[in-house]
Amino acid sequence: MVSICLIIGGIWIGNNVNLLPIVASSNAPVYDELFKVLFTIGTILFVGMTGLVIYSLIKFRSKPGELEDGIAIEGNLSLEILWTAVPAIVILFVGLYSYDIYDRMGGMQPLEVHHHEQHLMKGSERIWGGIGSSSTIEASNQFTAALPIELTAMQFAFIFHYPKGDITSGELHVPIDQPVNLTMESKDVIHAFWVPEFRLKQDVIPGQPTILSFTPTRIGRYPIICAELCGPYHGGMRATVVVEKTEDYQQWFNQNAKLIDIEA
Repeated sequence: MVSICLIIGGIWIGNNVNLLPIVASSNAPVYDELFKVLFTIGTILFVGMTGLVIYSLIKFRSKPGELEDGIAIEGNLSLEILWTAVPAIVILFVGLYSYDIYDRMGGMQPLEVHHHEQHLMKGSERIWGGIGSSSTIEASNQFTAALPIELTAMQFAFIFHYPKGDITSGELHVPIDQPVNLTMESKDVIHAFWVPEFRLKQDVIPGQPTILSFTPTRIGRYPIICAELCGPYHGGMRATVVVEKTEDYQQWFNQNAKLIDIEA
């Protein structure tokens, strides 16, 4: 009965107690599935083990006047199998489920696939580099392929470059509901690109480009945090990702883009 109540309580807490920030990308709900499962398992184990320790302290405490040692108990094969099998099953389940979540978020996609997708995106890049007319914006909404952006990380800043438009910015501007391919490389040490509201974190490695794909789904400004200790000013290495309506993004793009030959 106690075990059933513990399991039901853990499942309820895992599904009703939200410790995460708002959801702002299509990746976030997938990650939140894993978090709920881990939170449920962690709650069951924490409450169960804490309750067992408290019960043991009360039940098996020494009585007044008892000075001798307790009964030596050893060689309980059933108990040893139980405390080995249960953690092994839990860890195996968590590992397989985590792998599935990682794969669903695109973590197993080879780097070459991203480069091929970017090559196929030349037509849509021309549209994003357009003059900003209503017909241009309407046409751009029909594309679902990723918008390519380059990130350079260095002590202690993130610099974003938009190849089409030749824009260099300290802020990451992206249109809502538009897939983005972020190609990242560090100029010095290992950094990390982390946006909690997107549920995304990717190391940025010197000499080894890495790719991060995401689709923003909520308009707003969200912090970009370096999550790898990269030097004495690591705590101040932050930037902002600005998720905008398509029209607002196009306006920002046109205001900052250099003169472009759209037909090039």
